[in-house]
Amino acid sequence: MSIAQAHLVLPARPAGLFARIGWHWRHDPKMELWIIWWAMVIFYQLFGVVFFGLTHVMPPPQPWWDHARIVQWFNDHHNGELIGFGIIFLVSGLVAACNALIAYSMRRMSVSRAFAYSYIAIYSLSTIPGLLLTAIALTVGAMRPDRDPALISWIYDLAIMAFDGTMGVFLVGTYVWMIAILIDKNRVFPKWFGYLNICNAITEFVIAPAWIFTKGPFSRNGVITFWIDTCVFIVYTTAFIILLRNMIIREDFGDGPLPD
Repeated sequence: MSIAQAHLVLPARPAGLFARIGWHWRHDPKMELWIIWWAMVIFYQLFGVVFFGLTHVMPPPQPWWDHARIVQWFNDHHNGELIGFGIIFLVSGLVAACNALIAYSMRRMSVSRAFAYSYIAIYSLSTIPGLLLTAIALTVGAMRPDRDPALISWIYDLAIMAFDGTMGVFLVGTYVWMIAILIDKNRVFPKWFGYLNICNAITEFVIAPAWIFTKGPFSRNGVITFWIDTCVFIVYTTAFIILLRNMIIREDFGDGPLPD
């Protein structure tokens, strides 16, 4: 049964806010998609608050600090790191919801299912070092300030570079989504978004020198590798969140082109 046909047999929507929410929960065939979409929105909002505001991992601290300055950084942000990464541990499962909705969009395209399954595998793999390893390492550093300063410095570099070092994995996932969009005939996403994936992929190329440079535009907190990359990522993320919302609105649960 199509969405249009389903509306013919559904009860009328009630007037009250909570009554409408209950109606959607029981009768809206897109309810699961909306739950996942809102989970994605909430995750990215929390991600920004935690990494920028609470833990001060973004922008990345200076890569040339000595042991004493790194230990001081952990002391200065001790509570913020424990609270912030505690939140990350609680909500990290929302990453699966984000990946699932993007994979759903590829299942809705006129492409092989291999695109969706590859995307889920790639991004699930990259979440471990790119999010959880960083959170675990910095939490360990914050909880044990009495450790050897050299070991604290090693933990600090491990965490920050694990966060940056997964960009190659994200690069492959970005190209998987890009190719699926460009060859799709069901008009799930506009072609311009497929090309916007190239811009996001380029940001994951230019982060590579951060493993080498400790100062300048190509260091991990440099103008190119962090600030420009972050601006591109924000535009890219905002675009796909809006486009996924539009996809849900247009969804008719068929197997052909989405309605306009």
